[in-house]
Amino acid sequence: MAVLDERGILYVLADLLSIVTIASCLISKVPQIQTVRQLQSATGLSVNGLLMELCSYTVTMLYNYTNGYAFLSYLEYPILLVQEYVLIYFVLKYQSLLGQRASMWCGIYCAVFLGFATGLIPSSVLMMLVPFTTPVGATSKVMQLIAILRSKDSQSVSLITWGISAFTNSTRIYTIMLDSGDKMLLSNFGISTFLSSAVFLAAWYYKKPKKD
Repeated sequence: MAVLDERGILYVLADLLSIVTIASCLISKVPQIQTVRQLQSATGLSVNGLLMELCSYTVTMLYNYTNGYAFLSYLEYPILLVQEYVLIYFVLKYQSLLGQRASMWCGIYCAVFLGFATGLIPSSVLMMLVPFTTPVGATSKVMQLIAILRSKDSQSVSLITWGISAFTNSTRIYTIMLDSGDKMLLSNFGISTFLSSAVFLAAWYYKKPKKD
């Protein structure tokens, strides 16, 4: 039996981290969705932050897909997107923002998404959008952090969701370094790890104890 050299072990570890990351993402936003549904409240959650996060996830997934990167290195994004759709729906519902305007923007989003995925919209346009994923993703987390700090109430914010977010972002720094070394993606995940941790700590600090 051949013994794995140092490079082989590093790549095996990267694959294992990718699997753990993907498995974590399967449920990462489920606790947040359940919290909002149970409380029927979206207090402390930023709608604009969620929408910006959605745009960041979408562009990053399409960027990886169109560049032909290893599927394991970004499989969590389709999973996260489905959960993000559900979370945004319930947040809009409990903030009374569902309506014709929301339906119109949903249609525009779907058309643009399919345009990039099928190649109807040139990949050059997507390449122009990729550099914005880092500031957009970072801004979405900053807005969420500000929403918590302003309300001083994180009752509707799930600690589990943000803890998983910080963990999965940090593991992706390692896997991307080995897979593609893409500097834009590395900077994106580095900043995301820091901000997700900040939101987690703020939510933990302002979490109100459950009443007996």
